[in-house]
Amino acid sequence: MRSMKNTIPENRPRASCRAAPRLESMSGYAFDELDRMRDARLAAGVDVIDFGVGDPTESPPDVVVEAAQRGLDAHRRSGYPSYNGSHAFRSAVSTWFSRRHGVTLDAETCITSSVGSKEAVFHLPLAFVAEGEVVLVPSPGYPPYARGTAMAGGRVCTYAVTPDGPLLPDLDSLAPDVSEALRVVWITQPHVPTGRCATLEELTHLANQCRERGVLLCSDEAYSELWLERPAVSALETGLEGVLVFQSLSKRAAMTSYRVGFVAGDPEAVATFRRLKLNVDSGTPAFIQEAAVVALEDDEASKVARAEYARRIDALLPALRELGCEAQRPQAGFYLWIGTPGGQSGLEFARRLLSEAPALVVMPGEWLSDPVAKVARQPGDGKVRLAVVPSHDRCLEAAERLRQWHQQ
Repeated sequence: MRSMKNTIPENRPRASCRAAPRLESMSGYAFDELDRMRDARLAAGVDVIDFGVGDPTESPPDVVVEAAQRGLDAHRRSGYPSYNGSHAFRSAVSTWFSRRHGVTLDAETCITSSVGSKEAVFHLPLAFVAEGEVVLVPSPGYPPYARGTAMAGGRVCTYAVTPDGPLLPDLDSLAPDVSEALRVVWITQPHVPTGRCATLEELTHLANQCRERGVLLCSDEAYSELWLERPAVSALETGLEGVLVFQSLSKRAAMTSYRVGFVAGDPEAVATFRRLKLNVDSGTPAFIQEAAVVALEDDEASKVARAEYARRIDALLPALRELGCEAQRPQAGFYLWIGTPGGQSGLEFARRLLSEAPALVVMPGEWLSDPVAKVARQPGDGKVRLAVVPSHDRCLEAAERLRQWHQQ
């Protein structure tokens, strides 16, 4: 029998496996790098408390799980789901927006489902951004804003968000070359990781600036229901024209593994985005949409989540301040955006917290921030982010570890 051994010389490059330049230019995803660092400590038998990635540790509410189970039975013989989301799901989104924000959305034309919000955020530039057009993104911010833009051939420009500086960009202050090519502005409302919420007046000013320029305003509102001080307003409260909101059930209902979200707003923009989605995926599974309908009707679960995250934040803040960290209580979300003690870099402090006695995983601020032009100090320098997803007891334990470490 003829041998099937590999006859390709070892020093010959395998062109078929070469990554495209657009992918080769991207560094490793920060969250994945953090997982490797954590896993090395766990393999060494260390009890690590993980504040790195914002993945809720609770189960979704029982009514949500039960709805998913019923949905599996109801749709066991069904075909592909609707590309745009079921009528029941879109109606639930419309009802929720009306109840929560006082905004009227036509379920047929103003809403489309998504496979979580990450894929929708990443794919958005493919629908709206031409080669070389500018997308303005916050720094620090969610990596897919910039990475989706780069993959689509757009030009990424950043604006700084700090704990006490401007929260939203001022389009009048942009450089002429940026202003002329501007196509999309991304905001996070509430902003993560700083935990700040824009007011309706601030949102209206920015939305009007975008409308005057024919620019699409995209508002990532995945943390809107985790407000701690007062309810966060939505960009759609400024009007639908030229505005898209990206939402998810992941944080408000601990449904990260379900991968369900939605995009809502300007009907013309939604129609354009739907055209892209027709070519990207085959819709959100029907049984998951049924679970999401129940989650959207369950405001009590969000209330419980807000109270629990507030307890965890309040358990950690005193110990961090005793350590010499600059630490403010956020207005929303479950992140703490912390200034490191003694002028350490975020990466240095994160490595020490993990490799030394506290054994805590935190995210270096430098990993969440892209460079901002004409800024003396980059917004992620000397910062770390803690996602307060471990239980309240584990947060208390982490606080005690920090105190003991500080006293050594």
